[in-house]
Amino acid sequence: MAPTSIERASSSSSTSIPPWKYDVFLSFRGEDTRENFTDHLYTTLIERGIHTFRDDEEIERGSEITPKLLKAIEESRFCVVVFSKGYAYSRWCLDELVKIIECVKENGQTIIPIFYHVDPSDVRKQTGCFTEAFVNHEKQYEEETKRWKAALREVSNISGWHLEHG
Repeated sequence: MAPTSIERASSSSSTSIPPWKYDVFLSFRGEDTRENFTDHLYTTLIERGIHTFRDDEEIERGSEITPKLLKAIEESRFCVVVFSKGYAYSRWCLDELVKIIECVKENGQTIIPIFYHVDPSDVRKQTGCFTEAFVNHEKQYEEETKRWKAALREVSNISGWHLEHG
């Protein structure tokens, strides 16, 4: 299945596409996939010469994480989003996802979703473990929750990979 990028938002001003510092930005829930699937994916990409941003490899200890992560998203040609059972529990992951969508629309990056041990329809409809995550978020983060849900729906409609085993 070929990845599809979300169409750029139309704009009356002409903006140039930024030069890409990274080939790939990996968005993932660390405690779900860092030491298994995402680590293998990252290693494979690096071995093939694909310059890949993964937060624990590119951010120096003691530096501010948020601005560097946002900049890395802006400077990445492809954004691989690894949806896992705990992805939606992380406000950090959901904020990354919203930023990824913004950058795709403004700069033309491509999103490649990977559904790791989750059903794409659970991501799209926020059912299953995604329902549980949002029960907690909706109590504290009403406005953010609307953006997060919209971003999940948008990305889950892109053709990606569904990995049930491994």
